[in-house]
Amino acid sequence: MTQQPGAARSSGRPRRPVGVQGSVRPVQSTPVTTRLADIAAQAGVSEATVSRVLNGKPGVAATTRQSVLAALDVLGYERPVRLRRRSAGLVGLITPELENPIFPALAQVIGQALTRQGYTPVLATQTPGGSTEDELTEMLVDRGVAGIIYVSGLHADTTADMERYEQLRAQGVPFVLVDGFSPKVQAPFISPDDRAAMTLAVTHLVSLGHTRVGLALGPKRFVPVQRKIEGFVRAMQEQLHLSPETIETELVQHSLYTLEGGQAATTALIERGCTAIVCASDMMALGAIRAARQRGLEVPRDVSVVGFDDSPLIAFTDPPLTTVRKPVPAMGQAAVRTLLEEIGGTPAPHSEFVFMPELVVRGSTASAPGDRVRR
Repeated sequence: MTQQPGAARSSGRPRRPVGVQGSVRPVQSTPVTTRLADIAAQAGVSEATVSRVLNGKPGVAATTRQSVLAALDVLGYERPVRLRRRSAGLVGLITPELENPIFPALAQVIGQALTRQGYTPVLATQTPGGSTEDELTEMLVDRGVAGIIYVSGLHADTTADMERYEQLRAQGVPFVLVDGFSPKVQAPFISPDDRAAMTLAVTHLVSLGHTRVGLALGPKRFVPVQRKIEGFVRAMQEQLHLSPETIETELVQHSLYTLEGGQAATTALIERGCTAIVCASDMMALGAIRAARQRGLEVPRDVSVVGFDDSPLIAFTDPPLTTVRKPVPAMGQAAVRTLLEEIGGTPAPHSEFVFMPELVVRGSTASAPGDRVRR
């Protein structure tokens, strides 16, 4: 077919918006100030407010932000990548690492719950020397995830800058935070009751006759660590009438959340006369058992050990580990339910949902060796 002179070839692309004079107004060549004025007029807000929304700055009400985004769409302007409509199919899950079996267990619960609701989980894991939490967040946002679930992230670190989460909220990305709490972040938190966990462990060991109970746990800057110390000190005060100073200086040992960290902490606590060790993770508890054996001690005859998490396969260690079971299924399902409510526009209260753990008694705890107790 011969094209008539002056006829334009069709590119299949939609026309750009037409101005009041009938002339085409291309997006790319329109001055920034003109665009801001147009959008502000359409949305009924100030140009400064439009600028804050486009740059992902906090301090803009959700309804106002939606008005600005709607104005962008009506006027035919392309949204910045971080403000584009998010896929209903993808939800990001950021975990600190996968070596500790409790994290894959939690990821599995969350993944299954998301899949049942028609979403696809995108697992993003931090590794030593690899991507940071902020980099993983940016990657997920660029891919248009509908929301993000953080597990044991920087929100649990009292020394971290919480502004990163407010910036994420300003971009309109719903998120839920698991394991940790900060009053500076307006978001739903999902946590186990760390204080109650320590009460369960201490009560069990005291009932077996132990009077020198040690606590092995991670760096003090983390919220779960601080809460475990609070619960441990309170339980030891109430049940053994020890002073807080004695407990914190003699019976609490900080280390790393690893097998080696548990081994190092337990070695120090055994040297201080502890006949029972409460560990802040099952991985640390395995290190505690190794430390006892290296000193020629048997578990539980000479030293009792209690873990925390009830990780997969931990019931099949030698000896099977007594531990405080973290309510992983309930926590994972609650995290998904809460996030989907945020995504659906009916957010849950921005508060902390706390889940009660339970003590699982197995073969790593026994009566105190009375002849070996050193006061």
